[in-house]
Amino acid sequence: MRKSLLLVLLALVAGAVSAQSPVPAAPSVGATSYVLTDFHSDSVIADREADARVEPASITKLMTSYVVFSEIEQGRLSLSDEVLISEKAWRTEGSRMFVEVGERVTVEELLKGVIIQSGNDASVALAEHVGGTETVFADMMNEEARKLGMDNTRYVNATGLPHPEQYTTARDVARLAAALIESFPDFYGWYSEREYTYNDIRQHNRNRLLWRDPSVDGLKTGHTESAGYCLVTSAMRDGMRLISVVMGTESEEARATASQALLNYGFRFFETYQLYQSGDELSVERIWKGAADELPVGVAEDLFLTIPRGRYDALEARLEVNGTLTAPVSEGQRIGRLVVALDDSDLVERPLVALSDVERAGFFGRSIDGLRLWVGGLFGGD
Repeated sequence: MRKSLLLVLLALVAGAVSAQSPVPAAPSVGATSYVLTDFHSDSVIADREADARVEPASITKLMTSYVVFSEIEQGRLSLSDEVLISEKAWRTEGSRMFVEVGERVTVEELLKGVIIQSGNDASVALAEHVGGTETVFADMMNEEARKLGMDNTRYVNATGLPHPEQYTTARDVARLAAALIESFPDFYGWYSEREYTYNDIRQHNRNRLLWRDPSVDGLKTGHTESAGYCLVTSAMRDGMRLISVVMGTESEEARATASQALLNYGFRFFETYQLYQSGDELSVERIWKGAADELPVGVAEDLFLTIPRGRYDALEARLEVNGTLTAPVSEGQRIGRLVVALDDSDLVERPLVALSDVERAGFFGRSIDGLRLWVGGLFGGD
């Protein structure tokens, strides 16, 4: 009988270097907290106080737009819908899109006012239109946060204006940024727009890295006196996408410099590979008492891995099958696990699943296999 442990060596990448110097420590940046993650693998490359609760400031507007995008995707809202601007929205303090009370503005215009101009008035207008009141809309924001696993985040308003009960963490913000990129690719391009004009008033995106680094394509700035200067950034180089979240720096320049340093560090010293695709056949296992004798196995989801640059050739993967496989087995059924290791240290584990159905054999087939298993058990064969 085939043993449950199967060693699978990953193919070498052309030009990969077998020897690798130790990865240097992440740069020291002047921020209350930060995190640098890879979008595809969800790996944390660098972090400091990433789970500390902090004031989100206008980073809050990432969730404001996320909720509105969700409403559009579900057919309950349209970009062309017109929103009546209330006096509350018009009077909202802080950064503004400069909408006028009583006028009608489309959802698309307001979204661009939120994303590019960081308009608090636009945020309140959308919140009131979608939720009826900003309070109800905040409940919707919190529900989406719960679904995304943002366990250390709570929203009270749609703007990010200071409130003692509104908080988030750098790690939760990175999770939200990744969800925005993955779930709403048709809207994500707005986060890279450098300016937007409404009512003949042109305003620039406050994300300075959109001008400095061509690989940067989002996402959002934030600032209040109590929160400091914050920046959520995403960048793509050679197919590798990183997300940087920097909270509580001292100035606009400081948040841009810190974010750039983290991104450069991640791209310079790490690389991300797609090791397996969903449905890839990783092995063919013996299955007993079934209409077929063999069962193809693989992973149910794409598997990406972020590792120190130049270490791909040192990766090893092993398949661990849960004992003797016996029919019936359904496609997608977990039958073991895949483990990928580097330098004898396990990096990632994923469920190993059946890639096809195998029905039970008839009485004669089951009887023959039962006899073979019995004999194999007696004499140690397979």
